[in-house]
Amino acid sequence: MQIIKSIQNRIYEIRGERVMLDRDLAFLYEVETKVLNQAVKRNFKRFPLDFMFRLTKQEFESINFEIEVVEKSDSLRSQIVTLKTGRGQHAKYLPYAFTEQGVAMLSGVLNSDKAINMNIAIMRAFVEIRKLTLQQIDFAQQIQLIKDKLTGHDIQLNEIYDAMENLLDEKAAQTKWDNRDRIGFKK
Repeated sequence: MQIIKSIQNRIYEIRGERVMLDRDLAFLYEVETKVLNQAVKRNFKRFPLDFMFRLTKQEFESINFEIEVVEKSDSLRSQIVTLKTGRGQHAKYLPYAFTEQGVAMLSGVLNSDKAINMNIAIMRAFVEIRKLTLQQIDFAQQIQLIKDKLTGHDIQLNEIYDAMENLLDEKAAQTKWDNRDRIGFKK
């Protein structure tokens, strides 16, 4: 369950899609980002635009604050790090973003036991997020239903208040009529 939480923290929403960045996938698959991207380029026909796309500079900057700092090892070079001096210390290209279908397609491209097991965990994380989204939609529908009922009750209560005011007005008019000064012969 901890691994699914860790994966969910690496899923971002960009262009209305839930995606994972190439560097996060490389970290999870325990390969270099460069190796992952090379495998994708060798199988580029498997990754249409609805499976994978390169982030724009604005998109990258907007999610950059969301990206948690992941411990880097010497063998795993990230494309998304702060600039450092020295050769190979900063990103040369904007990262790729993989949709759920793109991540599933990666399992066919990266054929190691680690990649297969991690891919299963990633798919489970996407399913968990989908379940949470459906629950939120259900809650929104329930809240709307309650609002509709309350609106109906407000209308009914206003009608009851109007009827009570009419009765009180009639009662007041009747009382005035009964207590009026009589004219004519009195007994």
